[in-house]
Amino acid sequence: MLTEAKVIEILSEIQDPFLHKSIAELNAIEEIKIKEEKNHVSVKIAIAKTGTAEQLQIQQEVVRRLKAGGAETVGIRFSQLPEEVLAQHRTATEEKDAGLLSPNSKTTFVAIASGKGGVGKSTVSVNLAVSLARLGKKVGLVDADIYGFSVPDMMGITKRPAVRGEKIIPVERFGVQVISMGFFVEDNAPIIWRGPMLGKMLNSFFNEVEWGDLDYLLLDLPPGTGDVALDVHSMLPSCKELIVTTPHPTAAFVAARAGAMALKTEHEILGVVENMAYFESKLTGEKEYVFGQGGGEKLAEELNTEVLGQLPLGQPDWDDNDFAPSVYQEDHKLGKIYLDIAKKVVEKLGQ
Repeated sequence: MLTEAKVIEILSEIQDPFLHKSIAELNAIEEIKIKEEKNHVSVKIAIAKTGTAEQLQIQQEVVRRLKAGGAETVGIRFSQLPEEVLAQHRTATEEKDAGLLSPNSKTTFVAIASGKGGVGKSTVSVNLAVSLARLGKKVGLVDADIYGFSVPDMMGITKRPAVRGEKIIPVERFGVQVISMGFFVEDNAPIIWRGPMLGKMLNSFFNEVEWGDLDYLLLDLPPGTGDVALDVHSMLPSCKELIVTTPHPTAAFVAARAGAMALKTEHEILGVVENMAYFESKLTGEKEYVFGQGGGEKLAEELNTEVLGQLPLGQPDWDDNDFAPSVYQEDHKLGKIYLDIAKKVVEKLGQ
């Protein structure tokens, strides 16, 4: 027959999923009632957060353990742990598990967004990350364009992440630590996930990757204002944003939506980067404004920010021994513009 002492012993090792402490450590069993004639046990347990999916998991574990211990039926109620207990254990847990999303994190998140595809957002993301690393910053890059991942190919990355314990080790290239959906699919397979699954993958990129101490984590967002962009805005309340556009009026018009979304979710817009601003002839030095003029300035004015840089059309210099088809060398004309943009970003962030 179960006794109170036996019930406490059976339940003592169950962990609170938010504080990562056992029920015994939290002294969380507030009440135990045993009806011998019906072999019924009812308990009241205090946990960090009630009304969550984690509460249901605890409930199932309590029932399973008590029935395995001899109870025929089990009743369970939940209450919330006192604020002083929460504060005490939450602080200890945060210090132990100080990840990127913890309040103690010193990493600055910078999302690179655009209103539409084809404006060179990923090229800007890759080269800005590399340029920040060239300035001596510790930089990570998340290829959050889960449907259209391209960062590994653009950076010439052929390796895959290693796994150490329960953590994924990002791949480093040009001083930038990189994680991408492209590392986890075979043969460029299409991604057919729905919104909730995309959110889980993003959460894994933040919490299950061993980033170390980063100064900046850049996120190459999908174009537009879909599920992934919404998840990023909700997960990262203090994220900064760069908006990428071309000079074309339509590109600037739809980019304004991405900027408006950032402002509505209280994300600070660092500035606008105008890509494909012009084509400069190597023969004559003349500039041809292939996609028109003024889109970047108009967008910046609309979003009450500034144009951080205008990038002309032009290919990087490819090196067969160190192949990276979208990364500009530091002494390349565009490489120097990217370095200047990176300096402005660092200055704006006060770092």
